Amino acid sequence: MNVATLRRIAFAVFRESVRDRVPYSLVGFALLVMGASYLIGQVTAGQDVKIIKDLGLAAMSIFGLFIAVFIGIGLVSKELERRSIYSLIAKPVRRSELILGKYAGLVFTIAVNVAVMTAVWYLVLGYMSWMETEAFKQSWEAPATDPRMLVAVYLIVIQLMLVIAIALFFSTFAEPLWAAVFTLALYVAGHFSADLKHFEVVVGDSPLRFITTGLYYLLPNMAMFDVKNAVVHAQPVPPAYVGVATAYGACYIVALVAAAVWIFGRRDFK
Repeated sequence: MNVATLRRIAFAVFRESVRDRVPYSLVGFALLVMGASYLIGQVTAGQDVKIIKDLGLAAMSIFGLFIAVFIGIGLVSKELERRSIYSLIAKPVRRSELILGKYAGLVFTIAVNVAVMTAVWYLVLGYMSWMETEAFKQSWEAPATDPRMLVAVYLIVIQLMLVIAIALFFSTFAEPLWAAVFTLALYVAGHFSADLKHFEVVVGDSPLRFITTGLYYLLPNMAMFDVKNAVVHAQPVPPAYVGVATAYGACYIVALVAAAVWIFGRRDFK
């Protein structure tokens, strides 16, 4: 595995992504948060900071999902459409290096994107805090720029890394439209996978119970990475939980990327 090759592919993906949709998502996020902070401040009484916290985290997740899915599914399909895949695999570039480099490049893109959105979000919250009186801020559950909210941001990044791996996996064998549908369907199903574990109470001893149990263990539990409600209400998120969620996401990511490498390595492009 050539590290220099991986680095070149990763930065090529980052540069192409920046020229594509990423700047629009950043501008959209900034306008959404700043506009909402003004409007909410006019109609709420003391809840504006809490709402902006919740809105900011939700917007990061949604905008990040947009980038992860609609750029992730094109990592392989674009090379096929432009027929640049033939020149790439003709060079001394392994197919595994191509997949790993593209994954690393989009992860870097997502990380930079979320970092910028987080900075804008904290600036808006800091401005709101600066505008309020000390007496008024005593009613808040936590400071406007509470650093503990970064735990939620971190888990959003882990979740988006998992979504990128899912999109990359499907893009190695499915058409872009179907890859997007499959990725979004798995993302939505992953948020409700915990309900499958309790479905056996409804179906009893029916064979359907084994199917739902199998799906519970097969589908990624996306809800595990959602701690927005806890941090917004200043509830502590145990470090052990963050560690388990990180390990859980890492296992799924490794499995999906390895599967993508295996499938892509056996495709015939002739």
